[in-house]
Amino acid sequence: MSLADDLAAVVAEARACTRCAAELPLGPRPVLRVAPTARLLISSQAPSTRVHATETPFNDASGDRLRSWLGLSAEEFYDASRIAILPVGLCYPGRLANGGDAPPRPGCAALWHPRLLPLMPELRLTLLVGGYAQVYALGPGRMTDRVQDYAAFLPRYFPLPHPSWRTTGWERRNPWFGAKVLPALRHLVRESLGASGFSLPAARSRRR
Repeated sequence: MSLADDLAAVVAEARACTRCAAELPLGPRPVLRVAPTARLLISSQAPSTRVHATETPFNDASGDRLRSWLGLSAEEFYDASRIAILPVGLCYPGRLANGGDAPPRPGCAALWHPRLLPLMPELRLTLLVGGYAQVYALGPGRMTDRVQDYAAFLPRYFPLPHPSWRTTGWERRNPWFGAKVLPALRHLVRESLGASGFSLPAARSRRR
């Protein structure tokens, strides 16, 4: 079997998974996009209700904000041959009493990430979007500290906040994010994808 066949087989298993069915309010519907040719991985939290309904990752306001941060159009963002999207929790986990989304289901990432990631050997950069993705990959730590000190995690990882509406206030309180982090992020995204035929603007030199 080819690498693509191996990956397709694991994806089929993941999409058929019912391990957490009893705890999922809308039932199991794993949402992920992976390819053996992917060069950029977006490791996020878990699908929203809209993503659950459409089975399209980041098909919501959070996705609009994330694409703005990355400097990518929707067409570029959804090119699954170049950009993989693999949440920590593959299914919508439900809501908390305060109205926010519940955490990803325990054990989901540990079950599927180790089987899927080795089948994407072209990955150049992984974006850790939100605290749950960062804790899974890096261990305990403060999201804001990691985003501000993003260079310490390169070249493998780039920590980011979750792009929900709640991040609006966080961005106002942390103006360095827009001034310093986003230009570096866009440059590294272009660097990861630019050789793959993406028609992105010319990258500016990165300042350290």
